[in-house]
Amino acid sequence: MPRLHALELLPDTAGEAAVRRDWQALRDAGLPSMLDHTGASNTPHVTVLAVPEIEPPDERLAADLLGPLLPVTARLSGLALLGGQRVTVARLVDVPDELVAAVLRLKAATRGHQHPGWLPHVTLARRVERTDLPRVLDAVAMDGEPLSLVSLRRWDPDELSVHPVAPG
Repeated sequence: MPRLHALELLPDTAGEAAVRRDWQALRDAGLPSMLDHTGASNTPHVTVLAVPEIEPPDERLAADLLGPLLPVTARLSGLALLGGQRVTVARLVDVPDELVAAVLRLKAATRGHQHPGWLPHVTLARRVERTDLPRVLDAVAMDGEPLSLVSLRRWDPDELSVHPVAPG
């Protein structure tokens, strides 16, 4: 499977802190957490798309479609479990319809998607044993919290780098 290039929406400082509180709560409970991922690019984000290749015209289109919407007010919401034997735990993000429409237009104009539609979320932990899910629910608060998404970046797994596409 090829390494996937991504376009990602980043929260403001308060939103990043809210997600990092969830990451820390999981770690404090002795559970997997995105805090365990020590890569320099590891920061709370909402993936817009992840594909084998992102061309410069794709970046320009993303900037044109999403840039004018930033900053956008969203809300951290409930939890989602993704995967099989071990699951990824994610915090769902409620976003305005205009953002959903813009992301779907971007996806329609790009190639290589593994999943249809868009499920806005922030990953909290990966490879969580199903038997640990009750502890996850105890550790992570379920309160919805505002989240301001302020910029769009590109993750390049070949270069192990990120760069801004549309600052808010």
